[in-house]
Amino acid sequence: MTKSTMRGPLLPALLAVGLATQSQAHGYTQGEIAIIHPWSRATAARADTGAGYMTLRNGGQRPDRPASASSPRAARVEIHSMTMTGQIMRMRPLVHGLALPPGEAVSLAPGGDHLMLIGLKAPLKQGEMVPLTLRFARAGEITVSLKVGAPDADMSVMHRMPGTAEGHR
Repeated sequence: MTKSTMRGPLLPALLAVGLATQSQAHGYTQGEIAIIHPWSRATAARADTGAGYMTLRNGGQRPDRPASASSPRAARVEIHSMTMTGQIMRMRPLVHGLALPPGEAVSLAPGGDHLMLIGLKAPLKQGEMVPLTLRFARAGEITVSLKVGAPDADMSVMHRMPGTAEGHR
């Protein structure tokens, strides 16, 4: 294909497809479950734990739950809750997973429920994508990639990062 043929209607069409693919590249759907904006923060060089965050949406009529998770980058992954009792922060694994009611969304976010990547095999570096598999009671396995942001990144920053699904809520 020559440069002159790329200037016609084909070029805008190709650009539109490329932009649509990029803007949808960081959301995952399997059956009635959607996983939106999976992300993490870069870790220190010697850190052996990291965290994973995302929004889980159940578009179905029956409850589901992520019951477990794994990643080739960590010895194990646990689903954790984080609560404050007075000034004491408590993190506990949710051994039965996290409830995902029908028609609702649940956020895994800093300061709340989240995934703990324990026994990291290498530090999480800003800009990389970390594979993670969630196992749902009904939906089965869904593999996603955590987009790693800066050590102080928050969800609003991650939504604007290239390769994430901006505006997808």
